[in-house]
Amino acid sequence: MRIAVAGATGNIGARTVSALERDGHDVVPISRSLGVDLLTGDGLDAALGGVDVVVDTVSSPPVDPDETRRYFATATTNLLAAEERAGVRHHVLLSIVGIDRMDGGTAHYAGKREQERLVEAGGVPWTIVPATQFHDFAAMAASWTERDGVAIIAPLLVQPIAPDDIAAVLAEVATGAPQGRHVDVAGPEPQDLVDMARRTHAVLGRDVRLIPSWSGPLGLEMAGNVLLPAENARIAATTFDQWLAAGAK
Repeated sequence: MRIAVAGATGNIGARTVSALERDGHDVVPISRSLGVDLLTGDGLDAALGGVDVVVDTVSSPPVDPDETRRYFATATTNLLAAEERAGVRHHVLLSIVGIDRMDGGTAHYAGKREQERLVEAGGVPWTIVPATQFHDFAAMAASWTERDGVAIIAPLLVQPIAPDDIAAVLAEVATGAPQGRHVDVAGPEPQDLVDMARRTHAVLGRDVRLIPSWSGPLGLEMAGNVLLPAENARIAATTFDQWLAAGAK
C-alpha cells in the first residue's frame, strides 16, 4: 500500500514512517524540509500521486491560539484538497484525548479542534485517532516555563503513551478501512505530570526545580479526569517506567 505521512520528520511522524516501512508499505514522507509545504501547497500534488492513505501527524510551532488555528486550518485545508484531487481513499488524523471536552487548553489544543472539524467536514473518508499525552510530554511542558533552572508545571492527571506505541496504532489504522472517530488510545497507567517531569529530568541528568501550579500554560480547565481516556479505550503496553528505563526515548 502507498501511504503518505504528513509531518514525517517529527517525533511521531518519523516513528510512523518506520512502522509502516517495517510492514512493507511504500511510504511517502511529507515535510517542508523534504520539499513539500502544507502552508503553500507546494509539492503536494506530486507527493500524493498514487497514494492510497494519508496519515497526518503534523504539529505546530508554539504560537498563540488564533495563529495556531490558522496554521492548522491552512495546512489541513491544503492537504485535504490535494487528497481529493489525487483520489486518496483514507485520511488518518492523530488527535488528542479530551480536547472535545474543554473549550480552553493550550494553543495546540485549539488548533487540533479546528483540524478535527475540517477533517470531519471534508470529502475524504477519515479516521481520527485521539491519543493521550506522550511519555515525553512532562519534560516538554516543564521546558515551556523553565527559567534559570526553575519551571512551573501543572499537576495534571494523565495516562501517557509511549511514542512508539501510538505510531504502531497509526500504522495499523492506516492499513484498514476508515472508522470515523477511533476509540481513545492511551498508555497503561495514570500518572501525575509533576512526578513524570521530575523522573524524566533525573534520567536525562537535568536539575530543574519544579513548582506545581495552575498559573502556567496548562490551566484549571484541564484538571481532574478531563485528559484521561474513556472506559472503552485501547490500552498500549509500554509503561512510563519502561520508557524511562530505555533512556526516555
